[in-house]
Amino acid sequence: MAAKILIVTGDAAESLEVLYPYQRLIEEGYDVHIAAPSRKRLRFVVHDFEPGFDTYTEKPGYTWPADLAFAEVDPGQYVALVIPGGRAPEYLRNDPELRKILRSFFDADKPVAQICHGPLLTAAIDTLRGRRVTAYPALEPDMQAAGASFQDTEAVVDGTLVSSRAWPDHSAWMREFLTVLRAKAPVT
Repeated sequence: MAAKILIVTGDAAESLEVLYPYQRLIEEGYDVHIAAPSRKRLRFVVHDFEPGFDTYTEKPGYTWPADLAFAEVDPGQYVALVIPGGRAPEYLRNDPELRKILRSFFDADKPVAQICHGPLLTAAIDTLRGRRVTAYPALEPDMQAAGASFQDTEAVVDGTLVSSRAWPDHSAWMREFLTVLRAKAPVT
Protein backbone atom coordinates (compact mmCIF):
# COMPACT_ATOMS: atom_id res chain seq x y z
CA MET A 1 0.00 0.00 0.00
CA ALA A 2 1.31 3.45 -0.93
CA ALA A 3 2.34 5.93 1.73
CA LYS A 4 -0.29 8.61 2.40
CA ILE A 5 0.12 12.37 2.23
CA LEU A 6 -2.38 14.86 3.65
CA ILE A 7 -3.27 18.22 2.11
CA VAL A 8 -5.10 20.59 4.47
CA THR A 9 -7.14 23.36 2.88
CA GLY A 10 -10.53 25.03 2.56
CA ASP A 11 -12.62 27.39 0.52
CA ALA A 12 -10.70 30.21 -1.21
CA ALA A 13 -7.47 28.22 -1.39
CA GLU A 14 -5.37 28.96 -4.47
CA SER A 15 -6.37 26.37 -7.12
CA LEU A 16 -2.86 25.75 -8.41
CA GLU A 17 -1.39 25.43 -4.93
CA VAL A 18 -3.80 22.62 -4.09
CA LEU A 19 -4.02 20.78 -7.39
CA TYR A 20 -0.37 20.93 -8.50
CA PRO A 21 1.04 19.14 -5.42
CA TYR A 22 -2.02 16.85 -5.33
CA GLN A 23 -1.39 15.62 -8.87
CA ARG A 24 2.43 15.68 -8.62
CA LEU A 25 2.44 13.55 -5.47
CA ILE A 26 -0.03 11.05 -6.95
CA GLU A 27 2.19 10.86 -10.02
CA GLU A 28 5.08 10.08 -7.67
CA GLY A 29 3.09 7.12 -6.27
CA TYR A 30 1.72 8.54 -3.00
CA ASP A 31 -1.90 8.22 -1.87
CA VAL A 32 -3.02 11.83 -1.38
CA HIS A 33 -6.03 12.95 0.69
CA ILE A 34 -7.51 16.42 1.00
CA ALA A 35 -8.90 17.45 4.40
CA ALA A 36 -11.00 20.54 5.12
CA PRO A 37 -13.21 21.80 7.95
CA SER A 38 -15.96 19.49 6.62
CA ARG A 39 -16.52 16.98 3.83
CA LYS A 40 -17.90 19.10 1.03
CA ARG A 41 -17.09 20.42 -2.42
CA LEU A 42 -14.47 23.13 -1.87
CA ARG A 43 -14.40 26.30 -3.95
CA PHE A 44 -10.88 27.34 -4.86
CA VAL A 45 -9.72 30.66 -6.34
CA VAL A 46 -7.20 31.83 -8.92
CA HIS A 47 -4.75 34.53 -7.89
CA ASP A 48 -3.06 36.31 -10.73
CA PHE A 49 -0.81 39.29 -11.28
CA GLU A 50 -2.04 42.03 -13.60
CA PRO A 51 -0.34 45.22 -14.77
CA GLY A 52 -1.49 48.27 -12.83
CA PHE A 53 -2.55 46.34 -9.70
CA ASP A 54 -0.57 46.81 -6.49
CA THR A 55 -1.41 43.28 -5.35
CA TYR A 56 -2.71 40.05 -6.85
CA THR A 57 -6.24 39.73 -8.22
CA GLU A 58 -8.68 36.97 -7.31
CA LYS A 59 -11.06 35.11 -9.59
CA PRO A 60 -13.22 32.00 -9.12
CA GLY A 61 -11.23 28.79 -9.54
CA TYR A 62 -11.89 25.08 -9.60
CA THR A 63 -14.10 23.14 -7.22
CA TRP A 64 -12.86 19.93 -5.65
CA PRO A 65 -14.24 17.53 -3.02
CA ALA A 66 -12.65 17.24 0.40
CA ASP A 67 -11.95 13.58 1.17
CA LEU A 68 -12.41 14.05 4.90
CA ALA A 69 -13.06 16.59 7.63
CA PHE A 70 -10.26 17.73 9.95
CA ALA A 71 -12.01 15.92 12.83
CA GLU A 72 -11.72 12.62 10.90
CA VAL A 73 -7.96 12.86 10.30
CA ASP A 74 -5.61 10.44 12.04
CA PRO A 75 -2.22 12.12 11.49
CA GLY A 76 -0.46 8.85 12.30
CA GLN A 77 -1.68 7.43 8.99
CA TYR A 78 0.18 10.08 6.97
CA VAL A 79 3.88 10.40 6.18
CA ALA A 80 3.78 14.07 5.16
CA LEU A 81 1.67 17.22 5.05
CA VAL A 82 1.07 19.87 2.36
CA ILE A 83 -0.27 23.32 3.25
CA PRO A 84 -1.45 25.34 0.23
CA GLY A 85 -1.98 29.09 0.28
CA GLY A 86 -4.69 31.39 -0.95
CA ARG A 87 -7.07 32.99 1.52
CA ALA A 88 -7.98 29.71 3.25
CA PRO A 89 -5.12 29.80 5.81
CA GLU A 90 -6.38 33.14 7.13
CA TYR A 91 -9.44 31.51 8.68
CA LEU A 92 -8.20 27.92 8.97
CA ARG A 93 -5.50 28.90 11.48
CA ASN A 94 -8.25 29.27 14.10
CA ASP A 95 -9.61 25.72 13.66
CA PRO A 96 -8.75 23.67 16.79
CA GLU A 97 -8.89 20.32 14.94
CA LEU A 98 -6.49 21.57 12.28
CA ARG A 99 -4.14 22.95 14.91
CA LYS A 100 -3.93 19.46 16.47
CA ILE A 101 -3.15 17.94 13.07
CA LEU A 102 -0.43 20.47 12.34
CA ARG A 103 1.14 20.04 15.76
CA SER A 104 1.32 16.25 15.36
CA PHE A 105 3.26 16.49 12.09
CA PHE A 106 5.80 18.86 13.62
CA ASP A 107 6.07 16.84 16.84
CA ALA A 108 6.86 13.73 14.74
CA ASP A 109 9.30 15.66 12.49
CA LYS A 110 7.42 14.55 9.37
CA PRO A 111 7.95 16.37 6.06
CA VAL A 112 5.78 19.49 5.68
CA ALA A 113 5.47 21.56 2.50
CA GLN A 114 3.94 25.03 2.82
CA ILE A 115 3.45 27.71 0.19
CA CYS A 116 2.25 31.29 -0.16
CA HIS A 117 -0.09 32.12 2.75
CA GLY A 118 0.13 28.55 4.11
CA PRO A 119 2.79 29.54 6.66
CA LEU A 120 0.10 31.50 8.50
CA LEU A 121 -1.00 28.08 9.79
CA THR A 122 2.40 26.97 11.02
CA ALA A 123 3.04 30.41 12.52
CA ALA A 124 -0.24 30.12 14.46
CA ILE A 125 1.00 27.02 16.29
CA ASP A 126 4.43 28.53 16.99
CA THR A 127 6.48 26.09 14.91
CA LEU A 128 8.44 28.64 12.88
CA ARG A 129 10.52 30.12 15.70
CA GLY A 130 14.21 29.82 14.82
CA ARG A 131 13.54 28.38 11.36
CA ARG A 132 14.35 29.67 7.88
CA VAL A 133 11.25 30.06 5.68
CA THR A 134 9.82 31.78 2.68
CA ALA A 135 6.20 32.71 1.99
CA TYR A 136 4.28 35.16 -0.14
CA PRO A 137 6.53 38.25 0.17
CA ALA A 138 3.81 40.35 1.84
CA LEU A 139 4.00 37.89 4.78
CA GLU A 140 7.60 38.77 5.62
CA PRO A 141 6.54 40.75 8.76
CA ASP A 142 4.28 37.87 9.84
CA MET A 143 7.10 35.37 9.46
CA GLN A 144 9.49 37.60 11.42
CA ALA A 145 6.86 38.09 14.14
CA ALA A 146 6.60 34.28 14.33
CA GLY A 147 10.34 34.16 15.02
CA ALA A 148 11.37 32.88 11.58
CA SER A 149 14.17 34.10 9.34
CA PHE A 150 12.44 35.13 6.10
CA GLN A 151 14.17 34.52 2.76
CA ASP A 152 12.69 35.86 -0.48
CA THR A 153 13.56 32.94 -2.73
CA GLU A 154 11.81 30.14 -4.66
CA ALA A 155 12.13 27.46 -2.02
CA VAL A 156 13.64 27.17 1.46
CA VAL A 157 14.44 23.86 3.15
CA ASP A 158 14.82 23.85 6.92
CA GLY A 159 15.05 20.25 8.10
CA THR A 160 11.79 18.59 7.07
CA LEU A 161 10.01 21.91 6.42
CA VAL A 162 9.96 23.08 2.79
CA SER A 163 8.43 26.46 2.02
CA SER A 164 7.85 28.47 -1.14
CA ARG A 165 6.54 31.90 -2.12
CA ALA A 166 3.66 31.18 -4.52
CA TRP A 167 2.56 29.10 -7.50
CA PRO A 168 5.17 30.52 -9.94
CA ASP A 169 7.74 28.68 -7.76
CA HIS A 170 6.02 25.27 -7.91
CA SER A 171 8.83 23.46 -9.71
CA ALA A 172 11.48 24.45 -7.16
CA TRP A 173 9.07 23.82 -4.26
CA MET A 174 8.09 20.29 -5.31
CA ARG A 175 11.66 19.40 -6.36
CA GLU A 176 12.91 20.27 -2.83
CA PHE A 177 9.93 18.66 -1.09
CA LEU A 178 10.33 15.42 -3.05
CA THR A 179 14.02 15.30 -2.08
CA VAL A 180 13.03 15.50 1.61
CA LEU A 181 10.09 13.13 1.13
CA ARG A 182 12.09 10.42 -0.69
CA ALA A 183 14.70 10.46 2.07
CA LYS A 184 12.30 10.54 5.01
CA ALA A 185 9.13 8.82 3.71
CA PRO A 186 9.53 6.80 0.53
CA VAL A 187 6.41 5.79 -1.40
CA THR A 188 6.36 2.22 -0.03
